[in-house]
Amino acid sequence: MKTLIQGGRLIDPAGDVDQIADLWLHDDAIINGDALAAEDADRVIDARGCVVMAGGIDIHTHIGGGKLAIARLLMQDRIDDDARATARSAAESDYLPSAAVAAQRYLEMGYTVALEPAVIPCNARAAHAEMADMPDLATGGFCLLGNDDLLLTLLSRDAPQAEINDYVAWMVRATQSIAVKAVNPGGISAFKFGQRELDVDTPHPQYGVTPAQIIRRLARAVHEIGLVHPLHIHTSNLGVPGNIRSTIATMEAADGLPIHLTHAQFHCYGDESQYGMSSAAEQLVAAMAKHPNVTIDVGQIMFGQTMTISADEPHQFDNRHHASPRKSAIVDIECEAGCGVVPFRYRRRQFVHSLQWAIGLELFLMIDDPKRVFLTTDHPNGAPFTAYPHLLRLLGDRSFRETALAEIHADAAAASSLGGLSRQYTLPEIATMTRSAPASIMGLARHGRLTAGASADVTVYETDDDLEKMFRSPRHVFAQGRHVIDRGTYTPKQTRPETQVGHETLTADVEFDPQSVQRFRSEYNASSTFDLNRLWISDDEMHSVLRSRPVKQSMRERAR
Repeated sequence: MKTLIQGGRLIDPAGDVDQIADLWLHDDAIINGDALAAEDADRVIDARGCVVMAGGIDIHTHIGGGKLAIARLLMQDRIDDDARATARSAAESDYLPSAAVAAQRYLEMGYTVALEPAVIPCNARAAHAEMADMPDLATGGFCLLGNDDLLLTLLSRDAPQAEINDYVAWMVRATQSIAVKAVNPGGISAFKFGQRELDVDTPHPQYGVTPAQIIRRLARAVHEIGLVHPLHIHTSNLGVPGNIRSTIATMEAADGLPIHLTHAQFHCYGDESQYGMSSAAEQLVAAMAKHPNVTIDVGQIMFGQTMTISADEPHQFDNRHHASPRKSAIVDIECEAGCGVVPFRYRRRQFVHSLQWAIGLELFLMIDDPKRVFLTTDHPNGAPFTAYPHLLRLLGDRSFRETALAEIHADAAAASSLGGLSRQYTLPEIATMTRSAPASIMGLARHGRLTAGASADVTVYETDDDLEKMFRSPRHVFAQGRHVIDRGTYTPKQTRPETQVGHETLTADVEFDPQSVQRFRSEYNASSTFDLNRLWISDDEMHSVLRSRPVKQSMRERAR
């Protein structure tokens, strides 16, 4: 079927396009329509007075895996109470929605790709199975490494880089992942040996390696095996005043190799002021200027009830005292990582929460290049992803931001430089930050752009001075060519499970030496409850069992 999206303002930073023009779709792809006329279209969408962008891409959102099951079990009573109070189902929870509801909410905002950043290898099947219940929303996962016994063992004996590379590549391929993430490198493992904190240059109590060494070797492995996305790092000392020092030390530990710092707002604190905490946004921005190899996503907090879920078990253990409501779950997971689940309410009139809110906005506004800073709330940790439209209005409307600043804790507002920042995000900058730049940093060659050959992931927004209203409810959304949102109405995908697969998993097609992998298989098995080979998820299993089609993404030319 040929679809003509007619007369809209096409904003496509990837193609350097910002103009009134037509856009043609043919089935699941964007095509060149120069030789076509309106009568050639099977369907015409009137986009006059509208902005047309590629589908949005969220590079860091917790939407699949065992941690969500733990969180739902912990909060079942509250979720049920909220459901009764709002006459909705429990699956429609604001901060812990079911997979299908999460997919619908993403599509209703114009997003067509969402990436789960914490896929623990032993739980990868469950994560992919949950995400497969998200029709029309393409998904992918980041393999969680950096605290597993085998990697730490290899590093402790200074194994050759080629061996580290083979291990990382095998894990990425086995778990059908697209990238690698390290959470509090070495710190989760150290916690299991009784050490509460592990700073960047502190040796592990058992293996003797430091987080800096883990970061350096993993970043090199990710680069040399050809993954497009840099090592995705949740740094040491999450949420601790003064942690800007650890964050900058992490940047230096990479030795110039590409790295991505995730939910940077939580790692951007000084330890000044009468409250013992201050903004270090200016320091982080200055450090990024010195380290062009570093990108970040923000992890913006928003006020209200949410749920914090993290593999950073030691810091969630510390945070349990701040739980609201007062309950938590701290879980060890094999010898790979951990999990901490702590419900949390961010309060507008509380100094620390207000300052966190301001720090996130400072980072967005101080970093000039929208290709180096990405829109995230670390869903659901900082806020549900449905807060994105409100956040975009804060970034794009200075007067609205100043009104919001006046409503937070007065001392936090005074301590922040937010009031002095006049910048307002433009629509092309928003398109860069939420479309073209995420596609580029993830290696998604067919996403995030409106040029011929791209996936027919297209969003049509009605132009409005109120950016929150504009980005909350697009007029039309196409996902892989299917018209999923038509004038604000969502049409669920109808599939017959026995004959159709309605979901795509974006994966990396990495290579490794099978003989090298077999050499350390016995070491893995010595500390695991099952055989290393059980981790392997084949393409056929993805398709026939998990009901998702693995789509291999482009790779960088491998380093020699």
